[in-house]
Amino acid sequence: MSEPASISSGIAERYATAIFEICKDEKSLDKLATNIADLGAAIDESAELRELISSPILSRTEQKSAIAAIADKIGLEAVMKNGLGVMADKRRLFVLPQLVSQLREMIADDKGEVTAEVASAKALTKAQSDKIAKTLKASVGKDVNIKATVDESLIGGLVVKVGSKMIDTSIKSRLNSLQNAMKEVG
Repeated sequence: MSEPASISSGIAERYATAIFEICKDEKSLDKLATNIADLGAAIDESAELRELISSPILSRTEQKSAIAAIADKIGLEAVMKNGLGVMADKRRLFVLPQLVSQLREMIADDKGEVTAEVASAKALTKAQSDKIAKTLKASVGKDVNIKATVDESLIGGLVVKVGSKMIDTSIKSRLNSLQNAMKEVG
């Protein structure tokens, strides 16, 4: 991990821990999970929001009022809204994507869940997704949420990432391995 990414991750972790602990004490983790999903979707969908949180030109006051307006529009809980306000005051909104990711992980861990990123050449059916989740649950010992993506370059098979582990059964990787083996021979 690069140094700036490491610093951003550390900053995000501190804010995420504070927000998570407050919500846990208030027994509002379900509301926080909804807030995080909404905020994550807003960041993914809005180039203007991504520009707002990373802009060095906007003043703290401008960032704080803009993020407060966005929080009101999304319907964020007071804890989350206040956390974003503090982040704007400290010029730390640039870590918002990492904050969302950290909070998702903390909530999942609290529920005894883990998220698996599954890339496949074609979209998975509900039955396939359920079977993968069941198989992974037996392996990791936790409930598994599947985050499925389609990568047609895989040709076939799957690439599954759970935490720091990756299982690559794609035809693309097998062809690459075969190509490397042939290079070594010739």
